[in-house]
Amino acid sequence: MTEHQYTVKTVLDWVSLATALGTLMQVLPALAAGLSVVWTSMRIVEMVTGKPFSEFIRWRKPDAE
Repeated sequence: MTEHQYTVKTVLDWVSLATALGTLMQVLPALAAGLSVVWTSMRIVEMVTGKPFSEFIRWRKPDAE
């Protein structure tokens, strides 16, 4: 491989990395906002019910008669 080809390959690798990071930066804020909404909703349920969220979502068996 010649020096010119190595330089072009290196530049294209950096462009590829910059593109990937730019794409992630657009996705991560939306993902973080969604997780924040879920977390806040869980905390509100805990405050209202006075129980841990894991107990709130646990399925209960119907009482046997």
